[in-house]
Amino acid sequence: MDKTLKMKVTVFVAVLFFILGTGGYMAIEGWGILDSAYMTAITLSTVGFLEVHDLSDGGRLFTILLIFTGVGYFLYMGGVFISSVVDGEIKRMLGRQRLDNKIKKLNNHYIVCGYGRIGRVLCKFVAEDTKDLVVVEQSEELKETLEQDKIHYIIGDAGDEDVLEKAGIKRARAIVAVLATDTANVFLVLTARQLNPDIYIMARASNPMVRKKFYVAGANQVESPYDIGGVSMGLKLLRPTVSNFLDTALSRQSDAIQIEEAFVPETSDYVGKQLKDSGIRQNYNLIIIAIKEKSGHMEFAPHFETIIHPRDTLIVMGKTADLTAFRRALGNS
Repeated sequence: MDKTLKMKVTVFVAVLFFILGTGGYMAIEGWGILDSAYMTAITLSTVGFLEVHDLSDGGRLFTILLIFTGVGYFLYMGGVFISSVVDGEIKRMLGRQRLDNKIKKLNNHYIVCGYGRIGRVLCKFVAEDTKDLVVVEQSEELKETLEQDKIHYIIGDAGDEDVLEKAGIKRARAIVAVLATDTANVFLVLTARQLNPDIYIMARASNPMVRKKFYVAGANQVESPYDIGGVSMGLKLLRPTVSNFLDTALSRQSDAIQIEEAFVPETSDYVGKQLKDSGIRQNYNLIIIAIKEKSGHMEFAPHFETIIHPRDTLIVMGKTADLTAFRRALGNS
């Protein structure tokens, strides 16, 4: 039986016992409702006060019956309530322990600090690609939302070194600062860079004037939601067809076409090959849109004689299944 239903049934039966007890004394002894209710209460609660009136033989027999049935049931009801509280607390503790153990096993994962409007949208997008994601959120009120979204989470201050270490910052691939204020995000960036000098840090800047402070603090990338939103609206206004194409290609909602990046490991069989000889187009029906070299230089619409170098990042467009197969052949998991 469902726990909530079990509690409701238990309370209903207890109220029924009280009503029957009160009615029994009224019928057998002829007492008023207050005296009968009082007698029922002290009997079921085993308080042991004297009877409000002398009992007849019938009243004594009814009291004995009420004690053996009602008192026993009320003791059972108390056990149900205590069991429910203890069981819920134990499950909560075990659930938290299991979650902490899962987080400890994560490696090369993403940490998102802040689960507000932007943080939640960001996490949903990342979760479509990987479940290796941990959210650090200070508000206890968002715990239920995080559990509903099935996100690994830690409730705590993202600026606290102990909290970040619990989130696995020294093993993480990247951390995103999307806290409520720029001040909190700058402090988070400073703390994260100190704990892991090699981690990739992205931060949200509400005020464009503080971008420089984020970079000085150690951020790799600083984004303003307002700037991004404005550019997106402008693109939809001036070039709606291009905007619709990009929305489809960059989303995870359609298998018709996707744009992904594929890293070229040094041990890949594609290293040293020209694009025309790689078989990427013929075997996987993919289009190479651009190549980002190890130096950071981006070559758009690369020539068919362009050579693939180790540690290049290929920007590839095609169907989801073909992209997955190519990344696997390239040497990416």
